[in-house]
Amino acid sequence: MCLNSLLAIVLSLIVVLERAQARLWHGARPEDTAHQRDYLDKPNQWAVWVEKLTKGWFLTSNPDQGRLQRKVRAFGNFVEYTPLVILFLVVLELMQAPSPLLWGLGIAYSVGRMAHAVGVMETYGPSPGRAIGYFLTLLVYLIGASACLVLGSRFYFS
Repeated sequence: MCLNSLLAIVLSLIVVLERAQARLWHGARPEDTAHQRDYLDKPNQWAVWVEKLTKGWFLTSNPDQGRLQRKVRAFGNFVEYTPLVILFLVVLELMQAPSPLLWGLGIAYSVGRMAHAVGVMETYGPSPGRAIGYFLTLLVYLIGASACLVLGSRFYFS
C-alpha cells in the first residue's frame, strides 16, 4: 500500500500543477466558478504571491479544460476505490490469509490503478489503460470479497 500512497501523492501533484496552468482553483472548467468571486479582483497577499509564483512557471495562453477534468477524475477515481482495497488487505491479514494472496491483490490493484490513471488522463473516452485498470480493480474486489467470506466462514464454523 506504500506504492498506492505514492500514487496518491503523484496524482494530487498532477492535479495541482494542471490547476495552476489552467488558472482554475475550484471545479474543472470555467463554468464551475462563474458565480464565485475572481480571486484576483482585490486579491489578498497570499493570492498575489501564488499568482506571481505560478505565472512564472506555467504557460497560460490556452489551457485545455478537458485535461484538468480528466486529471481530477483520475485522482478522484483512485481515492474512491482505494479505501475498500486497503480494508480488504487489513482484514485478510488479520484473518491470516496467505502472503501470496495479499501480495497478489496489492500488486494487481496498484498496477490497475496506475493503468487506469494514465488511461483517464491521456484519453477522453475508452482506452486500454482504463479497461485494464477497471478489470484489475474489479478482480481485486471479487477475489478480496470472496477471500474474506471464505476465511471468515472458516473462523466462524471452526
